[in-house]
Amino acid sequence: MPASQGSDRYITVKSNGGLNQMRTGISDMVAVAHIMNATLVIPQLDRRSFWQDSSKFSDIFDELHFIKALQGDVRIVRELPKELESIPRARKHFTSWSGMGYYQEMTQLWKDYQVCNSCCKIRFTSCNNDLPLDIQRLRCRALYHALHFSPPIEILGKKLVERLRSRGGRYIALHLRYEKDMLSFTGCTYGLTDAESEELRIMRENTNHWKVKVINSTEQRMSGLCPLTPKEVGIFLQALGFPPSTLIYIAAGEIYGGNTHLSELMSRFPNLVFKENLATKEELKAFTNHASQSAALDYIISIESDVFIPTHSGNMARAVEGHRRFLGHRKTITPDRKGLVKLFDRLESGKLREGPPFLYLVQEMHKNWQGAPRKRRGPLPGIKGRARFRTEESFYENPYPECICGPKAHIEQDKSI
Repeated sequence: MPASQGSDRYITVKSNGGLNQMRTGISDMVAVAHIMNATLVIPQLDRRSFWQDSSKFSDIFDELHFIKALQGDVRIVRELPKELESIPRARKHFTSWSGMGYYQEMTQLWKDYQVCNSCCKIRFTSCNNDLPLDIQRLRCRALYHALHFSPPIEILGKKLVERLRSRGGRYIALHLRYEKDMLSFTGCTYGLTDAESEELRIMRENTNHWKVKVINSTEQRMSGLCPLTPKEVGIFLQALGFPPSTLIYIAAGEIYGGNTHLSELMSRFPNLVFKENLATKEELKAFTNHASQSAALDYIISIESDVFIPTHSGNMARAVEGHRRFLGHRKTITPDRKGLVKLFDRLESGKLREGPPFLYLVQEMHKNWQGAPRKRRGPLPGIKGRARFRTEESFYENPYPECICGPKAHIEQDKSI
């Protein structure tokens, strides 16, 4: 694929969201710059979002490696040339879910402008499935080969993996999304006290960019839209056959309610480990108040784990699953939350007990939910127009087949959907 030669055309980007929103958005903007034959200026990161992280691009990512790794595809510069800083610019919020043709049409911007300011909230359209092979592979090169974390993050991340290995050899990375912001955003209050539920409601009400304010928690849970509680995770892991001695790294921020809610998971799996147990205070000092850098440590440890288990299908879970698939379909167990809730409620009501029949039901439910090779799912049937693209499986959640080589005999249909 020939490199973009856009030496006199520049795209500047403001990247928003958390770590993995930024990573996938930046990777997509690399592809956009290539399609539009433009030079990409190193993206500016969002410092005003919910995470309030003041990190620059070079604080989180290896800037020099990013530029060099993509030099055959896209020209990337650290800053806009001084002589272009004051000239009129095209300010373009690219339309989400737009495909190849849209960005080819956008090259008309270069007739009148040398610089295009963009907001990096891009989702290719037809997009997850219908982009040219060379563009799909460029997205993978950008994400998996070019967008490395900065040396301080990489060094500490690898140290923490080594320390985990020294404790038991093998470990699970559990992305326990039982954090205040997630519970508030999803409106999930099962197992919480009235006071805790009210605290989350107030937080949701006062967070302006969360558009949905009134949420039925019971309906959310029955639809499988709530993260598993620590208690439910303990029951689930035990049913899958993991022994109590299993080493589990908690890849998450502060767990809501702390040990009060963690106690029932710890009673079944006491060998829980957090960053604070693995790293010294001095090592973690540089990451204080830098949520994206801290999340990058969790990302590294999750990628390198023997098993990755996310308790909610958010950006981190999808990104890690896709990266693990890219690295050879490393084992990822995705809980069928909707199916599990029905079993948990039967346990709660006494209609079912934690014995062989329960274990069989859980294991049968998840035999095809463990990251085995399969083709990416297309849009759900019956949905028309642009909305259908939103129901596709994310390219970054499963970059097969474009970015993963393997014999067709290994590809399984996903029977869990």
